[in-house]
Amino acid sequence: MKIGVMVESFKASSIDSIVASNDPMLTFKEGVKKAAKLGAEGIQAYATFGALKFDEMTSAKAKEILDFVKSQGLIFSAICGDFGHGFMSKDNNAKNVENSKRVLDVAKMLECDIVTTHIGAISEEESESKDTARAACRELALYADSIGSAFAVETGPETSKVLCAFLDSLGAMGVRVNMDPANLVMCVADDPVKGVEILKKYIVHTHAKDGVMLGSMPKPDGWEELPLGKGGVDWDNYLPTLAKIGYKGFLTIEREVGDNPEADIKLAKDFLTEKLAELGINK
Repeated sequence: MKIGVMVESFKASSIDSIVASNDPMLTFKEGVKKAAKLGAEGIQAYATFGALKFDEMTSAKAKEILDFVKSQGLIFSAICGDFGHGFMSKDNNAKNVENSKRVLDVAKMLECDIVTTHIGAISEEESESKDTARAACRELALYADSIGSAFAVETGPETSKVLCAFLDSLGAMGVRVNMDPANLVMCVADDPVKGVEILKKYIVHTHAKDGVMLGSMPKPDGWEELPLGKGGVDWDNYLPTLAKIGYKGFLTIEREVGDNPEADIKLAKDFLTEKLAELGINK
């Protein structure tokens, strides 16, 4: 397993700081340098805004970005293609699906086969909105399959069991899973260790994040993101379970809160490095 960093996590205000920047390329490159300095092996970055914005990408710009990333000894672990609204709206899905396909194309230009996103909360029972999301995801799955890529759904809005059943219903393997253990703990009180076993055939990327649910199901009072090892993720069993299913991809650090994200990311990187060594993973 390799350790990556979400470039936007270096900013305290995350996405907002990039959108407000007068020079998104400079901001991106600074984040890449910070990731390299921390000893990361890869990065994830958004392609819905900023330096990698999908509808402003050219082959020349992609080459500049890729050359710079490689010059820092890094690769892209994944590209984030989350537009912030999922695929539950029939009226918006034609545009959303086409834009998502273009993000998959941009990822290919950056020598990356994984695009992550949120698709909306999938209900256990059948519904019109679930059918709407299924149609959009099936189209994306077929397109991703056709170009040898994966459109990876982030875990958390629903349990692993519900998500797995939904993915099984698509009839194609192009839509996979971006495993976020903290989201499962914080949002639906689901066990990430069991989640890995349930979703094992779909997992292509993971986020390294931790946190706790405030209150309890079925009516939680929100959640709190915490530094790795301080929340409800059972890393001592979660990481070995990933190893057991043969996962050899990235553990990409995502830090969405906190006053000093760079320090938090370093702590997370050190935590993962030490934990992988302690557990005898990667030997």
